[in-house]
Amino acid sequence: MSVAEFASAKTETVAKRLTAGYERGLSALKHFDGLGPLALRLYLGPIFVLAGWKKLTDIDSTIQWFANPDWGLGLPMPELLAWLASLSEFVGGLALLLGLGVRFFSVPLMVTMIVAAVTVHWPYGWQAIADPSWLYANERVNESAVRLARAKEILQEYGNYAWLTARGNFVILNNGIEFSITYFVMLLALLFTGGGRYVSADYWIARRLRAGRTS
Repeated sequence: MSVAEFASAKTETVAKRLTAGYERGLSALKHFDGLGPLALRLYLGPIFVLAGWKKLTDIDSTIQWFANPDWGLGLPMPELLAWLASLSEFVGGLALLLGLGVRFFSVPLMVTMIVAAVTVHWPYGWQAIADPSWLYANERVNESAVRLARAKEILQEYGNYAWLTARGNFVILNNGIEFSITYFVMLLALLFTGGGRYVSADYWIARRLRAGRTS
């Protein structure tokens, strides 16, 4: 065997070992693939529960906000839509935390996020917090820098600025679609992954049903 042939065979052996090791690693990871959906659920669940609860505890104001075209959303059938949105968020958030009906509840929550993005946040562009130096900065965001700078000057001159900013810097809320679209993408992932292996009620219910069919 020539040196070239020996080197080629050695390289092929190393490649096979690396591939086998990689495949074994992936096989071992499958037992932990529920951690990704679990993280998404634990992140999103409290957000939706709180949002839905706030709407439900003052449902009359929520209905008015849905109905009013001047300072609200101006939506048709505001009473029905307000109840649907509030219950979708509250019940859907609880379901995400439990991992129960994750794929089912992801759909109305995704619809709620799209409606929120289009009816509430769309006019303000992408950014949730105005930052002219970041991507997708529109004219509104760029103009906010002047107002923020002036506000800081006033606070520095007439207020205890060090105390006021001790827990964080002042920003301007732009209220763009960033958060609602981010939540939509996370829910879309849950729609395809489900609640996750071992860590959701859906997994154990499905496992119990499979065991019942095979017994």
